[in-house]
Amino acid sequence: MRAPLCLLLLLAHAVDMLALYRRKKQAGTGLGGNCTGCVICSEENGCSTCQQRLFLFIRREGIRQYGKCVHDCPLGFFGIRGQEANRCKKCGATCESCFSQDFCIRCKRRFHLYKGKCLPTCPPGTLTHQSTRECQEECEPSPWGSWSPCIHNGKTCGSGWGLETRVREAGPAKQEETASCRVLSESRKCPIKRLCPGERNPRQKNRKDRRQRKDRKLERRPHQRGSQ
Repeated sequence: MRAPLCLLLLLAHAVDMLALYRRKKQAGTGLGGNCTGCVICSEENGCSTCQQRLFLFIRREGIRQYGKCVHDCPLGFFGIRGQEANRCKKCGATCESCFSQDFCIRCKRRFHLYKGKCLPTCPPGTLTHQSTRECQEECEPSPWGSWSPCIHNGKTCGSGWGLETRVREAGPAKQEETASCRVLSESRKCPIKRLCPGERNPRQKNRKDRRQRKDRKLERRPHQRGSQ
């Protein structure tokens, strides 16, 4: 009778020890960093339940999956908070990073970001930003500015004709966009009406020369009549 009784006692003790070992594995404190932040954890599959405010990130390796509790989901995943658990979910196939399943923040190579979507090409009416690969609204020109002073050879005074210029900037269609747009300008001929200090009006000079020539002609006529 003693032998079967001893076997039963040993078997009960073994079951108790096995249950204790399993409880230690589930507590998440006996497996070092592999179960940090876990409520339920195992050596085979890692975390299966996380502490509050942490996200459960499932890493798949072939047919095996391994859980880890993280504060922020890694690149290519986004966090979903639920009543039972917070989980990391994979972004769309064309997203490099995302805010949600339907809103990308950055696209993978060869794709362009437009209003949270990753597209093969930017839609009509938009331009591609080279560094971020974002589709931005095309530039719309602002109203023309005022004409500049009439200038000739770098001076705003003198005689004759000069050039005056006005500009307008082709700014982004929306204020929140940061696309750089070119500045447009146009020029036209203009008369310079203000004399430089010490300069005589060429019209007045020409009039004086004509008057002097006319006076000389009048002086010659009586002399020519007297000689006849």
